[in-house]
Amino acid sequence: MQKFSELPYSRPDIDAAVKEYEGLLSALRGAKSYDEAKAAFLAAEKLDTHLSTLSSLVYVRNTMDTTDEFYAAEMQFMNENLPNLIPAGKALNEAIVNGPFRADFEREYGSHFIKLLENELRTQDERMIPELVEESELTTEYSKLAASCTTDFRGETCNFYGLLKHMQSTDREERKEAFEKWAALYESIADGLDGLYDKLIAVRLRMAEKLGFASYTELAYRNMGRLDYTPEQVKKFREQVREVITPAVAKLFEEQRKRLGVDRLHYYDEALVYPEGNADPIGGKDYMVSAAREMYSELSPETKEFFDFMADYELFDLETRPGKHLGGYCTSFPEYKAPFIFSNFNGTSADADVLTHEAGHAFQAYLAERSIPIGALQGSTSEINEIHSMSMEFFTYPWMEKFFGENADKYRYAHLADALSVIPYMVSVDEFQHEVYAHPDMSAAERRGVWRSLERKYMPWRDYDRNEFLEGGGFWMQKQHIFLYPFYYVDYALAQVCTFQLYDEMKRDRASAWQRYLSLCRLGGTKGYFELLRSVGLLLPFEDGAVAKSVAGTLEELGIK
Repeated sequence: MQKFSELPYSRPDIDAAVKEYEGLLSALRGAKSYDEAKAAFLAAEKLDTHLSTLSSLVYVRNTMDTTDEFYAAEMQFMNENLPNLIPAGKALNEAIVNGPFRADFEREYGSHFIKLLENELRTQDERMIPELVEESELTTEYSKLAASCTTDFRGETCNFYGLLKHMQSTDREERKEAFEKWAALYESIADGLDGLYDKLIAVRLRMAEKLGFASYTELAYRNMGRLDYTPEQVKKFREQVREVITPAVAKLFEEQRKRLGVDRLHYYDEALVYPEGNADPIGGKDYMVSAAREMYSELSPETKEFFDFMADYELFDLETRPGKHLGGYCTSFPEYKAPFIFSNFNGTSADADVLTHEAGHAFQAYLAERSIPIGALQGSTSEINEIHSMSMEFFTYPWMEKFFGENADKYRYAHLADALSVIPYMVSVDEFQHEVYAHPDMSAAERRGVWRSLERKYMPWRDYDRNEFLEGGGFWMQKQHIFLYPFYYVDYALAQVCTFQLYDEMKRDRASAWQRYLSLCRLGGTKGYFELLRSVGLLLPFEDGAVAKSVAGTLEELGIK
């Protein structure tokens, strides 16, 4: 394999791919034995892997520089043409699910594999191709709009991520000034974001209607692979968060207010945990990667092999810059069995967070792609995938001196406190989306009103210091998941609750916790959500009292009574 920058890309021939799928479909339908049927299926799997790799390369290189005209054009090509493969993929799934060798496939790959195929048959349809193309174009437009935003801050050109570092300054005036610039950036594109979201809601509703779903929410749950639970169960989980975690976080922020010595804790104070300054990394990107390589070589033989591979083939893009897509993510180039980590380092502790978090995703992908033969089962639903990433953040605690020196304890406390305090925000994002798609005719102003009411419900401490745009409910716009990945956010809260359970065991028996974690990673998506949790002895977050039981150890460590 070459280094990432040298990986070749050429535009796929979609018409030729369709013909190849059709040939494999004919072979699958005409198979006289399971071996013949399996051979046709695995050949289709190989083609899927090739096309997925090319699609991932385009996506990564486009997000690295949204102004690159070549990859912008290739992204548009993918958005417009990949949906044309839906009919072929659906026909192949039907030939397995409704064919004579269904039981053989189920014996080899498991009952969950068949459930996944049946779910795809319900959610994928060639009638949706125009809507899928439109949705992809709108999300690309969103990414370009958000990535293009910059402002001057004290002589420095900053994007959203660049301003976040200044919002952790020990100088309150600097924090407030950075906050006002940050809010003004979103306000400057608010009309555009409102318009894009209106269009995204409309196109998603058309998809649900074409497929015969009562609401887009129902379709979204199936798109997310949520086959084990319902919106009603999620509502009960959110209520547990409101009853247990919201008051605990309110106490955390009250302690922080006292430490900072301020009369009221405003939003721009929330990120400053210590009056003398947060724990920041003691080195830049190259130092961080080098330290991470040492850390993962010591953590376990499996993580050493994984991170050496990542570093040797330069499977990272970590530093923020103009024109770069916001956020962080992990993806994979399955043809090379190579994960890739994307981030926007800004010199704060978030750099270590995202490196360990996305490395958790990448580590799981690295293991699964080498042990699970078919792509559909290598990764699970996001509620499980985020346990992989969040748990890795905690497993790396003993090595934080490498990143923060003498401030490692300050980092560990702040990280643990943040892992808890962000959960009410996560469920706010989730309820917001349930409300939006339950009432899709809401105006932009009404959506902002819904958001502000949810902040008061789950985050009563939130104070925007009279900023009119945010006091009016504009903060929801900063969460890209709402635009790009509908209903993907409560997954983080569900996963964090399970991660706290693993963290408690890490403190009692680290070796045992690591083996449970490895087991979960290696299972990939071979089982359903509930079955995966039960297989490694984790409480289901929806059970009565599960949230309180899961966070008890964390509250005790943080000194919250």
